[in-house]
Amino acid sequence: MRLLRSFLADENGATAIEYGLIAAGIALAIVTIVNNTGNALLNNKFNSVSSAMK
Repeated sequence: MRLLRSFLADENGATAIEYGLIAAGIALAIVTIVNNTGNALLNNKFNSVSSAMK
């Protein structure tokens, strides 16, 4: 019973999980921003090249 109580009271892994979730959220935000910005820039560049070739 003492082992079970000490296991449930141990919070060492919780901090690592919290940091992992924060890092995953930041990574997701970066990927989303870069993807949207990249698509906009890529589309604009292709449109300008296409217009120049006509």
